[in-house]
Amino acid sequence: MKLKAKTMLVEKLSFTNHDLLKNLCGENDKNLKLIEKLEPVRVKAWGNHISVSGQENNTKKISSLLLQLYSIMEKGWHIHPSDIDYAHRILSEDITFELSRIFLDTVFISSKKRIITPKSIAQRLYIEYMRNFDMVFAIGPAGTGKTYLAMAMAVSFLLEKKVQRIILARPAVEAGERLGFLPGDLAEKVNPYLRPLYDALYDMVDPDKASALIGKNFIEVAPLAFMRGRTLNDSFVILDEAQNTTSEQMKMFLTRLGYGSKAVITGDVTQVDLPQEKTSGLIEAENILNGIDRIRFIHFSEIDVVRHPLVQDIIKAYAPLDKAKRNNSAG
Repeated sequence: MKLKAKTMLVEKLSFTNHDLLKNLCGENDKNLKLIEKLEPVRVKAWGNHISVSGQENNTKKISSLLLQLYSIMEKGWHIHPSDIDYAHRILSEDITFELSRIFLDTVFISSKKRIITPKSIAQRLYIEYMRNFDMVFAIGPAGTGKTYLAMAMAVSFLLEKKVQRIILARPAVEAGERLGFLPGDLAEKVNPYLRPLYDALYDMVDPDKASALIGKNFIEVAPLAFMRGRTLNDSFVILDEAQNTTSEQMKMFLTRLGYGSKAVITGDVTQVDLPQEKTSGLIEAENILNGIDRIRFIHFSEIDVVRHPLVQDIIKAYAPLDKAKRNNSAG
């Protein structure tokens, strides 16, 4: 029996603006070379044209990628190599997806004039949930933008006066908040565990302005234990590293939400550091709250990682071990 030959295709793309085309191709065609590493195609530029050749599915995907990125550039967007990588990941998930829905969806412009936008379909859905729902759970591995995008959305809400303050919380010490075992006063014990939240904040807001907002209590960064007994009105509240909350801590946090407030809870269920006899409040909350209409859960995977590409491979390699651990703890 003869095997059916694979369909090969050559597509010639034409562009009107030569300067935009040069930027799309990159210096010495470095962007086109990157595309050839991402997908088994040949990409060649000449004049105001680019040709793409390869198997039909691959050629159609890359042709769509180039045409859509060019269209986005016409609207003022400057393309970086990382944008090409993100665009390729998105079209590999869904070849019909409109990239402009992600690249032109500005969440926030940081003090460093960097435009913060979603980088994957899941990230865009996450942003949509944060805009439209008062409680959102973001679950997935490190590097997927869970905390960073939540922080960008919170700062945006504060500066637009949609909320009166931002509250950032996380378990102070992973294994049960045992602050007494650490040297120093309370601030010295707590600060190392809150550092990632400060880092994300200072990446978006000028440090002097951030310090002023913190000093005037417009932004509060505190360990989870400090939330007990409070009612949080007109606030954007972020609970980070939520997989390391106990069942009791999670219920306490969720019931702090007051009028005019939003809560975003982020965590990685493969990185639970609680004692074995303790149930993760994040895992339990998903099982209990998943059916409530006004709450949304978004799950991220290695596809959504926006760090070094190697991080995706590492997360993927660990996935079977993480699954086995979760199954053993459930049993």
